[in-house]
Amino acid sequence: MKNKKYNKIKRLLAALGAFLLFAMYALTLIFALTDHSATKGLLKASIACTILLPVLLYAFILVYRLTDKDQRRRNEEES
Repeated sequence: MKNKKYNKIKRLLAALGAFLLFAMYALTLIFALTDHSATKGLLKASIACTILLPVLLYAFILVYRLTDKDQRRRNEEES
């Protein structure tokens, strides 16, 4: 039962990450092609988010996996 919950959360985070990455790539392209005074800063922010977002999503999944294992061990010890 818990494995299904973990897989559901993992799929949800993967879909969210894919959507956000697509949005970041699209915004990066738009910012690179437009000529506005704030475009340079927005382009830098978009590129930074494109790099940091997958790292953060991986970290969230890793932390969830580790805390879920600890919770399962505690439940097994109590049983």
